[in-house]
Amino acid sequence: MSENLTKTSPTNTKYGSVCCVDAGCDTMWSLAQQFAYTRLATSMHGKLYLPTRSSTVDYGQRARTIAATYARFYLELEEHGDPKKKGRYYWMALGAFASKTVACTLDDFRVDYGKFVSENKYFDPGYVRDGLGKGNFWLFQDIAATHWYYSYSPGSFDMCLPTRGENGCHDAVLAILKRLPWSAEALPPLQNLKSSGFIKAGFDLVKKIETEKQKDKRQEKQFEHLMQIAQHEQKVVLQPLIYKDAKFAGWINAQRGLLRWISPALELVFTHACKIGDNALKSVAPEDTVLENYESRMKWIKGAAVSFHDLMKKRTEFMEGEISTMAAWCDAQETK
Repeated sequence: MSENLTKTSPTNTKYGSVCCVDAGCDTMWSLAQQFAYTRLATSMHGKLYLPTRSSTVDYGQRARTIAATYARFYLELEEHGDPKKKGRYYWMALGAFASKTVACTLDDFRVDYGKFVSENKYFDPGYVRDGLGKGNFWLFQDIAATHWYYSYSPGSFDMCLPTRGENGCHDAVLAILKRLPWSAEALPPLQNLKSSGFIKAGFDLVKKIETEKQKDKRQEKQFEHLMQIAQHEQKVVLQPLIYKDAKFAGWINAQRGLLRWISPALELVFTHACKIGDNALKSVAPEDTVLENYESRMKWIKGAAVSFHDLMKKRTEFMEGEISTMAAWCDAQETK
């Protein structure tokens, strides 16, 4: 833990003596952010580090770790989770399948080989790979920290939500954020991970999900929550971070057109596997989907969310079994 997150106090001889320390919003967000970046760090010479060189980092494995963490949040297995409240973080279940899909795309040889190709003015497949890796990584820094905070301290969450963003953490944590992969490209458009109205609405619904006893009404609120967080994910994070990048959007457009035959299929599979023959367990993007266009992309995402929600209601045991499989990836050596 960073030195500026510690507190010292003199001792005395009084039995049961307690020193009370009030943690400010900056301390709370610092703790939450530390969770997000240390989850993706590895140990080297006794220290945590996040490798940044695109040619040496396994983006697919990183995306699977993210999928596992999302799955753990949904299942209430993550730090400060409450199994009695399973289902309140409904977006996290779909997010686990989505990050797994990103991992599958990054592992696809048609995307992965981009790390071996030098950039030139005519051909730069590595740019798509880096863009997908960047979006996956920074969405996690945004959304995982927010969910961790709510689990840890729901009582202070609303008060501190407006302080997320610039100067929202202690200096030591801000310094680490600025050293993370793609930080110079990511932090300005994301306003240093500032929260949005979608996040506020989404977590207001989390509170309602926690207390709703009627099954049908709880499921309705889960879907509403899912769509609020999805709009934050797509409009506030991914749109300014990667899809507004003219070069990235240009390559996505090229893959949709002339390079379609060498591009992975645009589909979301609702299992831990990358591919499945059962059409009922996947959502395939409509032919006219323009991925870099927010409105067009959201039409597909809403359709995928409806399919996911239907499966979660009708095949709950199967779906949560798949989510549990992904949750185990945090500890497993083999995740593919």
